[in-house]
Amino acid sequence: MASLGATVDRTPQGPVLGAAAASCPSPAPVPGLGGAEEEDDAEQQAEIHLCVLWNSGYLSMAYYDTSDYTIHFMPDTPDHENLKLLQRVLDEINPQSVVTSAKQDENMTQFLEKLASQEHREPKRPEIIFLPNVDFGLEISKQRLLSGNYSFIPDSMTTTEKILFLSSIIPFDCLLTVRWVLGDKSTSTPVFGLSLERFEYLEGCSSSWVEEGLGLNWKTITSAFPSWALRNLCCRAHLVSIDQDTYSVLQIFKSESHPSVYKVASGLKEGLSLFGILNRCRCKWGEKLLRLWFTRPTQDLGELNSRLDVIQFFLLPQNLDMAQTLHRLLGHIKNVPTVYSALGLRDACRSLPQSIQLFRDIAQEFSDDLHHIARLIGKVVDFEGSLAANHFTVLPNIDPEVDEKKRRLMGLSSFLTEVAWKELDNLDSRIPSCSVIYIPLIGFLLSIPRLPFMVEASDFEIEGLDFMFLLEGKLHYRSARTKELDGLLGDLHCDIRDQETLLMHQLQCQVLARAAVLTRVLDLASRLDVLLALASAARDYGYSRPHYSPQLLGVRIQNGRHPLMELCARTFVPNSAECGRDKGRVKVITGPNSSGKSIYLKQVGLITFMALVGSFVPAEEAEIGAVDAIFTRIHSCESVSLGLSTFIIDLNQVAKAVNNATEQSLVLIDEFGKGTNTVDGLALLAAVLRHWLALGPTCPHIFVTTNFLSLIQLKLLPQGPLLQYLTMETCEDGNDLVFFYQVCEGVANASHASHTAAQARLPDKLIARGKEVSDLIRNGKPIKPVKELLKEKQMENCQTLVDKFLKLDLEDPNLDLDIFMSQEVLPAATTIL
Repeated sequence: MASLGATVDRTPQGPVLGAAAASCPSPAPVPGLGGAEEEDDAEQQAEIHLCVLWNSGYLSMAYYDTSDYTIHFMPDTPDHENLKLLQRVLDEINPQSVVTSAKQDENMTQFLEKLASQEHREPKRPEIIFLPNVDFGLEISKQRLLSGNYSFIPDSMTTTEKILFLSSIIPFDCLLTVRWVLGDKSTSTPVFGLSLERFEYLEGCSSSWVEEGLGLNWKTITSAFPSWALRNLCCRAHLVSIDQDTYSVLQIFKSESHPSVYKVASGLKEGLSLFGILNRCRCKWGEKLLRLWFTRPTQDLGELNSRLDVIQFFLLPQNLDMAQTLHRLLGHIKNVPTVYSALGLRDACRSLPQSIQLFRDIAQEFSDDLHHIARLIGKVVDFEGSLAANHFTVLPNIDPEVDEKKRRLMGLSSFLTEVAWKELDNLDSRIPSCSVIYIPLIGFLLSIPRLPFMVEASDFEIEGLDFMFLLEGKLHYRSARTKELDGLLGDLHCDIRDQETLLMHQLQCQVLARAAVLTRVLDLASRLDVLLALASAARDYGYSRPHYSPQLLGVRIQNGRHPLMELCARTFVPNSAECGRDKGRVKVITGPNSSGKSIYLKQVGLITFMALVGSFVPAEEAEIGAVDAIFTRIHSCESVSLGLSTFIIDLNQVAKAVNNATEQSLVLIDEFGKGTNTVDGLALLAAVLRHWLALGPTCPHIFVTTNFLSLIQLKLLPQGPLLQYLTMETCEDGNDLVFFYQVCEGVANASHASHTAAQARLPDKLIARGKEVSDLIRNGKPIKPVKELLKEKQMENCQTLVDKFLKLDLEDPNLDLDIFMSQEVLPAATTIL
């Protein structure tokens, strides 16, 4: 039990003073005001909850992000009956729950039932919640929307003015959009389709910050807690469709188990991935935005070029020092120090070219409100004291009453020493020492050591003292003096805490009155952080700026490199790629195993992806046309937990491309068909390619690698300008095969599997036999058993038969030689012959 007090004894050395930090229940850290919890813990607790409605071919949805108290909504948008748009959003945000009306179209019901059955979904499948349709009533939803607490709406606005203000953000004419807004508080359903108990800031919640810190309820928390921010989801028409399989096989993201025992809660860390090598962000907001950009590649050329302009500026040698300065300031964009670092960012950006939109926005929108917030927080918050005490404390001269109580608390030890001496004079002479201590919530007590004669509870009674409790070998009493101290000084420690908590509440309200500027600061600072990170990676890895051509259907890459492989290999051979214009839309790539076909395929996909998120790319030049989706069939994913065969998974991936790819889509297929019978696999591959070739000008841009040389030898594909054959250049040097890892026009004449088998150290005898069988099949000749192997097998069978015969007991009356001959000798003889 922590206490504050003074101890005196009757020894010649005099009094012994002892003081320990008093404690009482403290509020949990307040976001942005000196909280002591790590930011990582807060992020782990962040959740996303999605509410969705679909009716008459229109989809509307919104999700709430607890990490930044932001509501993201999408107005009524046309969507196909297969709900592709909804699936894309689910893949991007991975919500903890999906809420919708119980009265839904059959397509939506089936879609959600299928979603709920996906046990393999990572990180886990969301909880599906169906609520009565009455909870989504139009008029009542409008009223709930108007009653929300928004940082960007002045308190002085009337209801009519608030409607006009919100109508510029929320399309009230979109009936589905309005219906998801807020649920019925009286019935605890749904706030964004979520019951009140699901939000920690609402009445009835279990938040320690609400209960222990401020004791707020629903009526007061709407003005004290961080208010909602409404954000319109980006126009989905500009997004590039990429499914989770593509993200996985291209290693855009890759999670690995964290080896540290201290990271058990988080569980995963980023492995070798494109995101991992480009993520050089200095603040957590920047890292979140970079991940968001990666999950939302866009076709918006204005947005992409604005990102590239900033990266190109920071890549200029004369701007390196400025980039390092800004990077250093961004490292402090967290909680309270944000405002101070943001002022530094603003001042730095005012000296940069205002022709760049980001610099102009930071220079103009980081308003003088930041100065006000910085001065206000700096004037009130004692950062060093808060860190030392592990709770919010204020500076001196803010509140005279708090200063006086702290002064009395600081001088309490010496004062209690004097009181302890007086108490010791009145105690039995057998008691060698005593202490007068202060325990928060209990008060002042007299503490004496337990002596040998104090055995039974009755021995604890001392005249003039009220026994309280025994703890750690010491008896605690109330005396007349301690009771007097209780009345005179009260519960100083908790009184100070309560007073400082009230000051914290007042400060937070004043800061939140200007919360809009802080939200904008984080948005722009995180954008700057991401672009500085991409510029740093482009400088170190030698990336170049891509160019966009809406008229070009496809991609053109000059001497491109695989961004991950070039970091792992000693040397890397660049390769070019071009499709569209007068080049074939369907590239069939053949070549030996391990010659680099799969790397080339992934390289094309990654360079295209990087350009579509606004990053510089690993190529001498890159021109990206209109690309609306990237589909892949590369390296089958793990299939045990899915309960599906590898070939079924491959078929699903190809089917997705066949059913959804347009003339603007990029399709990457690696060795499709090899998971089944050779003839069947070849037939399926040929059928898929013929289907696309038959589309003519609307054929997607397709890169296919295959070892089915019969596809070319049997002329299974129609010849024409859409089709182009490529191969990986090699050279035979005696019995060795030399790989050049260079793509060139042409067709491989053999798979050279024996060379690959030799590299894998397969026994020479097996390699030779495999090559012999392959030649026999190729030439249409019968395959005969190897004589040496056959002779060895015959000797083994004979020896086995002799051994069995020698073990027979010929004197055994139960021995039947006829049975032995029929079961052992005759079958063995047949095999031998």
